[in-house]
Amino acid sequence: MSVLSNRRLVRRTVQLFLGLILYGVSMALMVESGLGLNPWDVLHQGLSRTLGLSIGTVVIIIGAVVLLLWIPLRQRPGFGTIANIFVIGFAIDAALLVLPTATGLPLRIAFLAAGVLFNGLATGLYIGSRLGPGPRDGLMTGLRARLPRVSLRVIRTGIEVLVLATGFLLGGTVGIGTVVYALAIGPLAQFFIPRCTVRPAAAEPVGVRPQ
Repeated sequence: MSVLSNRRLVRRTVQLFLGLILYGVSMALMVESGLGLNPWDVLHQGLSRTLGLSIGTVVIIIGAVVLLLWIPLRQRPGFGTIANIFVIGFAIDAALLVLPTATGLPLRIAFLAAGVLFNGLATGLYIGSRLGPGPRDGLMTGLRARLPRVSLRVIRTGIEVLVLATGFLLGGTVGIGTVVYALAIGPLAQFFIPRCTVRPAAAEPVGVRPQ
């Protein structure tokens, strides 16, 4: 492996872990805001309250269960897929230990806004590292491959409605933050992913060093 390839791999690995840690922090900010979570986190929080486990532990358990669903779908996880399961879970629990309690509405709104923004950036970082999709992303693309007549939008919407409803019934927080996230995450991901994606070596002009 060339020196340039080694540097590229180091950058991709560092970017992956920064993205996953930031993703966990963004989740913790939204939890502390108390204004609503994204569908998967509504499920995570609902299970956390029902089972008496930390939300990070539930994130790890659900990630592992979803990864098992890849087997019949014949999806292959990457290094980033495995890291996704554990790093985000540990990061959200660590962030919840150090974040102050949001007592007033202005601080809660600030936590929500920061959480959504950081989530978009984190998505760009970990996807842009090109080291493997998250378990939940792979589930959607795997189902799309098995159900070619069904659009990815329909599959994603179906999954998220199911986990949102289940999480709500288990006591997860659904609110204005859930709506804000749903409206904002698409544009944020579209903005950050191209800017954070590490280009393949073959696509890079000769003599240009990776930034």
